[in-house]
Amino acid sequence: MKQIFGEFVEQGNGDEYLVIHFSPTSLPLQQRWRNSGLSADFLAEYWSTFFPAHDVPSQNKQNEIKGAINYIANELLENIMKFAYQPADHPVSLGLYLYQNEFKLYAGNAIAPDAIKDLQTRFHALLTEDPRQLYLEQVEKNASGESSGSHLGLLTIVNDYQARLGWKFETSSQNPDVVEVTTMVHLTL
Repeated sequence: MKQIFGEFVEQGNGDEYLVIHFSPTSLPLQQRWRNSGLSADFLAEYWSTFFPAHDVPSQNKQNEIKGAINYIANELLENIMKFAYQPADHPVSLGLYLYQNEFKLYAGNAIAPDAIKDLQTRFHALLTEDPRQLYLEQVEKNASGESSGSHLGLLTIVNDYQARLGWKFETSSQNPDVVEVTTMVHLTL
């Protein structure tokens, strides 16, 4: 099984790239999601070195890139760790690939079989409906207590950073009973 949603492009070797894997064996991934901010800070700091700040405009560009990477990486890490399917005992990963004028971020995890349909429905709505309107509707749902979670991370990534998204759902090559989902965020510099 392989399904693609949105503008998903397979990972390639960018000009530079960094991939981090988190193993589920030493500490359950759901307990690690609280540390996502530390990993996102590291990634943002690491990637900012590729954009030296020689003057005010380049310093502003570096800060803009650093802020975008930090926010997007944190959201992706939180999602892949919170929603990792524990019985699959599958690592999660986050890869950042730098190309000439863009970043591509890939976040992968195993997903619970009963969550696939709901997740695909959310992704379809995000791709076909106005993201600003979806954001406002979600804020209202959150304020009224109608929502079981924030559901604002991907909407913020699209609205605030003009990023394009894509997803791949694929049966695991290691275990045919496990479905892996990879989220791709395409961020133009």
